[in-house]
Amino acid sequence: MEFVKEYAARLDQVQWEIWQQESEKIETAGGMLANSLRAGGMLYVFGCGHSHIIEEELFYRAGGLGAVCPIFETSSMLHEGAAKSSRIERMSGYAPLVMERYPMGPEDCFLAVSSSGINPFIIEMAQLARERGTRVIGISSFQYRDRPSRHSEGLHLPDVCDLCIDNHVPLGDASVEVCDDGTKAGPVSTVASVAIANAIVLSACQQLREQGGDPEVFRSGNCPGGDEYNARLIEKYSGRVRSL
Repeated sequence: MEFVKEYAARLDQVQWEIWQQESEKIETAGGMLANSLRAGGMLYVFGCGHSHIIEEELFYRAGGLGAVCPIFETSSMLHEGAAKSSRIERMSGYAPLVMERYPMGPEDCFLAVSSSGINPFIIEMAQLARERGTRVIGISSFQYRDRPSRHSEGLHLPDVCDLCIDNHVPLGDASVEVCDDGTKAGPVSTVASVAIANAIVLSACQQLREQGGDPEVFRSGNCPGGDEYNARLIEKYSGRVRSL
């Protein structure tokens, strides 16, 4: 169990660093999202590879906001070819083909998630969102900021966001050495980024409540009245969220 204990300690450390050092940014991001929701805007979410899990986490779930539009670009996910998805996230010029299908504008927020923050696809997605006046919130590991970027201008994801939150993920993501040659297992990026994303949503909910409004949040369909309540949110947002 030593590997497991070490992994638990690594997770605790990353989470502690997030809550100690990123709370102000999380609150600011929550305010940006609350302003968008109050104006009738949406939260668009995108990540490549395993970072797309954050889209799944925030979308159509118990405790999740109704006004969430995930950008499920299957070419950048693992189930249609994992190696292919890695090549695509490193491609420049792909982002405009995706963004043209999503009408985000100045009233919306865009959450861009990439622990490395060095690949062109996610960086160009954030750039295009900002060109539309959309507020761009990033989640990335700042340990990569002094590492070479694959972007043509050497940009990193934090460089192109209105606000970027450090998920405190170590270089390489995996945290526990399991082989004599130094190979590690036990990645921490999903846990860290999901925690930040949910904290942003909770901060937005609190700020909406403080300003006299109730956030629109899905309920569990496994609890009494959940299906009926959720049906109203689905009807309201199905015309704006293609995945509903």
